[in-house]
This record gives sequence, C-alpha cells and structure tokens, in this order.
Amino acid sequence: MISSSDFDQKIDNQLKVDLDNLSRDKGLNKLLKSVIIEVKHYAEDQIKHIKQLTSIGLALSAEKNISKVLEMIVDESRDLSNADGGTLYIVDDDKKHLRFEIMQNDTMKTRMGGTSGVEISLPKVPLYIDGKPNYSNVSSYTALTGKPVNIPDVYEAEGFDFTGPRKYDATTGYLSKSMLVIPMKNHENNIIGVLQLLNAKDTETGDVVAFSTEYVNLIGSLASQAAVALTNTQLIQDLRNLLYAFIKSIATAIDEKSPYTGGHINRVVSLTMMLAEAINNTNKGKFKDVNFNEDEMEELRLAAWMHDVGKIITPEYVVDKSTKLQTIFDRINLIETRFQVIAQLIEDKHFSRKIKLMQNGKTNGSEVKQLDKELAGNIKLLQEELDFIKKCNNPGEFLGDDKIEKIKEIANKTYSFGNMDYQYLTEDEIKNLCIQKGSLTDEERKIIENHATMTLKMLKELPFPARLANVPEYAAGHHEKLDGSGYPRGLTEKEMSLQSRIMAVADIFEALTARDRPYKKPIKLSQSVKIMGFMKKDRHIDPDIYDLFMESRLFYDYAKKEMNPDQIDI
Repeated sequence: MISSSDFDQKIDNQLKVDLDNLSRDKGLNKLLKSVIIEVKHYAEDQIKHIKQLTSIGLALSAEKNISKVLEMIVDESRDLSNADGGTLYIVDDDKKHLRFEIMQNDTMKTRMGGTSGVEISLPKVPLYIDGKPNYSNVSSYTALTGKPVNIPDVYEAEGFDFTGPRKYDATTGYLSKSMLVIPMKNHENNIIGVLQLLNAKDTETGDVVAFSTEYVNLIGSLASQAAVALTNTQLIQDLRNLLYAFIKSIATAIDEKSPYTGGHINRVVSLTMMLAEAINNTNKGKFKDVNFNEDEMEELRLAAWMHDVGKIITPEYVVDKSTKLQTIFDRINLIETRFQVIAQLIEDKHFSRKIKLMQNGKTNGSEVKQLDKELAGNIKLLQEELDFIKKCNNPGEFLGDDKIEKIKEIANKTYSFGNMDYQYLTEDEIKNLCIQKGSLTDEERKIIENHATMTLKMLKELPFPARLANVPEYAAGHHEKLDGSGYPRGLTEKEMSLQSRIMAVADIFEALTARDRPYKKPIKLSQSVKIMGFMKKDRHIDPDIYDLFMESRLFYDYAKKEMNPDQIDI
C-alpha cells in the first residue's frame, strides 16, 4: 500500500517530468511564460485592488465629517474605475426621493456638494410618481430594486429615460456614454444611496469605454463599505445632535425659570468660543504655543453650554431676586400695607383723643390744632420712613452703616393691634433690607453658589466619551478664582484648567455688561472693563486671558453685538 507521502512525491516527480518536456518545446515554453506573466499581472492587480479597498475602508471609517465621507466615496470610486464623472445620491428621510449630494466631472471641471462649498440646485429624483415606483430613471430604479446597472452607451440604451444627461450634453457639449449605477446598502441591507459613475476611460488611450464587469463587483464592494461607514458617521452625528439638543433643552428649561439666564448661557457660549479662537490665533505671549484642536473646542463649547445646568434646582425667587425683600413676591407690598395700617392706627388714636377733648368740653382751637399738627407730622414721618425703606429695598446702591442704623431704628418702633404689640419690621425683613451690596443674603448666596456644585454632580453622571471627559470639570470651574477664594472647590491657580479660566472671564464680563438683569441697571462698558481690571489685579481672573481680551479688542466686538448703544462709552 502506497503512503500519502509517497503518493505526493510521485505527483511532484511527474510534474517535474512534464515541465521538463514542455520546456524542450520552444513554442509551448513561450506560451507558458506569457500565461504566467498574465496571471502574475492579474494577481498583482487583484492584490492592489484589495489593498486599495482596505485602505479606502480604513479611511472611510476614520473620517467623522459626513461631507468628507460622501466626497471620499465618489473620489475613490472614480479612481478605482478611472471614471470621468460621478454623482452620489442619498435616500431622503421620507424614503420618497433621492437628493443630490456630490457631483464631479473632470472634463467639465465640476465639483459640487460635499466640502466644495458649491451647492447643488438640481431637483430631487422621485422614487415614486403618482404612487407608482419610478423605474424610468436609472438612479431611482437602482434605489428601488437594489440592482446595479451597467450601460455601455446611454444613447443606445433602452428602458430608461436619459433626457437629463442628453439635455446636459446638448447644453455643455459634453458626451455622456458609459454609465455604472451601484446601490449603497448598509449593514442592515437597507439602500441608503446610489453611486452613479460616468464615462470610464481607457488607461492607455484615454478613450471612453464601457465599465468592465470586474468594476461592477469592485465598486459594489466599495459602495457597501462606504454605506456602512456613512451609516456609522450619521449615527455618530445623530448622537452628537441628540446630545446638543438635550443640552439646549436644559438651557431652555433654565430660561423658563429665569427670563435672562437662557440669554446668559447663549452669550457665555459665544464669548467663550471667541476667546478660545483668539488664543488659537495668537502667535505671541503666553498662548503662542497653545492651540485647541477640534475635539478640545467642542469640549469647551459643551462645557459653556452646560456651565449653569445646576441652576435647574435653584429656586426661581433666588435666581430672579430683583429686590432685597423679594421671595415668591416682593414683600415691600406687605410693608406698604402694614404702614397703611399703622397710619390708620395713628389716625384712629388722633380722633379718639380729639373726641375725648370735646367730651370734656375742651374745644379750645389751639389744642385741636396741636393735635392735628401732631397727626400730620406723624403721618409725614411714617411716609418718609416707608420711602426710605423702599429705597433701601433697591439693590442698585451700596448701603452704608448709617442707613443700616436707620433701618434698625425704624424697625424697633412698635404699634399695637388686637391687644398685641408689633415691631414695624420683622427680623427677616431687617436682615434683607440691611444687605449692603446686591439683593442676596448670605444664605441665598450659598444657594446660588450651590449651582456650581450641582453642575459638577449632574455632569459627572453623564457618560461623556474620552474626548469630552473634561466637560464636567470645565463647566463647574467657571466661578473658581486664581487666589483660591472661588467656589465650589476653592481651586488655586495651579489647579485651574485654562478652559475654566476662559469661561470665568466670559461669565463675569457677560454678567457685568448684561442689559436684561432684573436686579441692576445696565452699566457702561468703561465701568465693566474697570471692574475686570480690578479683578485681574486681585488675582480673581487670569491676567493673561484678560490682557488678550483687551488687546484683541474682543471686549469691544462683543459689546457692539450684545450691549445697548448707550452703554458703549469706549
């Protein structure tokens, strides 16, 4: 019995004998060499195509810009098939039309759609006409059936309407001939687009030839890769759009809580990105070697959008506290009513004394006049005290110690009602009216400051991808100060990120220049810049960012866009 190894050896020996016999025949030898060379070239071409397809697939998968992906699909397909022109259609969301996305033609020097900046104004191709499938147009036929179409000559082809190409040829002098139309199917086998190549050219003569069957399979393979890459890119873009929509919905919710906060968020985003771009564009100073890449810019933009997200839990009356006595409503109205009651009590007491004098027969005119004079004086004093309280309720001016003493003096006065004595002002009213600067008490200020802590907590719950991992830190750090006196974490200069410093400058300048705050009048641009200068000196904001902000005149560009004309005095 012959073993398998012996059998293999016999086969090898026989092959050697056969090859030796063939080599003695010169004609056969020449033919053999020719076949071998042809097979070698074919194999090399196939290997080249496989490598090219692999390279294209990797490039398509790596690209995240949809416009570039679409452009790459047409570029690479034309390169593989040596096509003069190419058009890419995408199936509309309604599944009823094909829309033009890319149009290219080397002979006509045409590049439209994609990153070209040239819009394609051609009408969409209907997939259905009067409710029936549109098989007359070759692109819609391929989109509906999923079948590739290879046409050697459109002027001799039957079954399709080529009015469009012929009209184009008549207008431009171009000659459309060979055409290859390939469906683009994604990983779910759904057709998402159509790739149409025009006029394949012979690599040696440059003549227009038909697309070979080999190209049908090759371009079909590329179209499948491209469809999957495009679907993935669209999914990523859709997720990104969803994230931004979610962020903007949160900003809208905050806007509903406070009429000005939503506008504040938009303006801080705008100013933050202006500063980041200025840093990217500068070629001198501390930031000459700093350059935020595309991901870092998006990370900063998201942080700016979400920097006040924690305010969603802040009570409205604190966010919008336009006067010192405001809670759910402005309690100055209660004080006004109380003072009206006090005035009535003073008048009642006056009339009781007057009636008593008359009952005792003391109708001397001087005594009555004295009582009336006292009444007028008391009512006048009461009104002056109320006017003073109203003025102190306005947070627009700094409240000095002398005014605080006067508030306490008024508050300690008492009136009697229902056999009970009451002070003119309650303890909480005194506390709020004695706020020296702004409208917030220490407790309310802590409630406001808590929004930064909540921003950090809320954003840390979101599973940001690695390239956006710093969004929570940047967003929550816009109230930190270089000297460590900021909040919520009291970070120092070495601990603060550059992005948080940028947002701090943007947030403060927006707040200073805002024209729609309920608790303060709009201030002049010169005063805003002056305050920022003091903050720079006190190490509350980054001095280098402030200097760039001023030297680049960004402060003025922003002012022209967002401030009232009468605020701009520089």
